[in-house]
Amino acid sequence: MRSYRGANDDNLGGEKPFLGREQLDWLKRELKDSQAQWKVVAADMPIGLGVPDGEVSPGVARWEAVANGDPGLAQGRELEIAELLAHLRKHQVRNHVWLTADVHYCAAHHYHPDRAAFQDFEPFWEFVAGPLNAGSFGPNVLDKTFGPEVVFQKAPPAQNTSPFAGFQFFGEVQIDGQTAELKVILRDLDGVAVYEHNLQPV
Repeated sequence: MRSYRGANDDNLGGEKPFLGREQLDWLKRELKDSQAQWKVVAADMPIGLGVPDGEVSPGVARWEAVANGDPGLAQGRELEIAELLAHLRKHQVRNHVWLTADVHYCAAHHYHPDRAAFQDFEPFWEFVAGPLNAGSFGPNVLDKTFGPEVVFQKAPPAQNTSPFAGFQFFGEVQIDGQTAELKVILRDLDGVAVYEHNLQPV
């Protein structure tokens, strides 16, 4: 999500490179062929959180990540994610979990087609954690195109809060070798768990 992307813009209209065609095709193929119980996607940026980057022109937002602030059908960079999610559903690639950062707070998001404008996908989870040592921000606004719901979030009371204020987070994932249960733990600067969630394979 950093190496193949195009320039940040209004992120509307037709397809705009974010993963890029070569990388997107590779990811679709590898996820489809994977024999792993859990397909863990380490993503540089979240899917449904708006990450603003100033303005393209007065009153027209520029976006840095996938979301574009429009809760309707997929546009711009969202089209790559829509293609990927539809591919996973078509080929019955289940148990994919997204781990991401970038937005400088922690959160757990559940995506479901019943809440979404784009509905050709199966429900999945996205867990956000960070930063490790930088100013804390957030929470960011959700874009409803893929039907995300905030199940948990912890963000600082003010933007660009010092790392010393304690709003630094990291994630831990455990997979039980017997039951294949996947457990996600979001921890604070002191290693204290602020959120835990257990996922069962399907």
